[in-house]
Amino acid sequence: MMLSPDQPGADLPWGQSDTESVLHDIKIGCVSDEPMDGEGKTRTLVPQTLSREEKRRRRRATAKYRSAHATRERIRVEAFNVAFAELRKLLPTLPPDKKLSKIEILRLAICYISYLNHVLDV
Repeated sequence: MMLSPDQPGADLPWGQSDTESVLHDIKIGCVSDEPMDGEGKTRTLVPQTLSREEKRRRRRATAKYRSAHATRERIRVEAFNVAFAELRKLLPTLPPDKKLSKIEILRLAICYISYLNHVLDV
């Protein structure tokens, strides 16, 4: 379809005159080869129905999303490590500055809590 200078842009087949809107529609649509008004095979935009999972996958595939997720994960891991360091300071060990793994800290905390409960019961 050719537009003459005196035709308004609103007569476009997709109903959009804004370039960004057209590009957005092309991104979310798919091209279909269906006959239109008996003119033979023509290409038209058909809106694509994406499942919720497919929409989630596409959103997660962007660099912005991955960067934000990596930042959130670093903050979460840092908070986790700070909590283990604080718990480690409360546990008695010999030598006091001995480096313990996270599982060792948890096991020692369990033993220490059960010891304190035993002391309180006696």
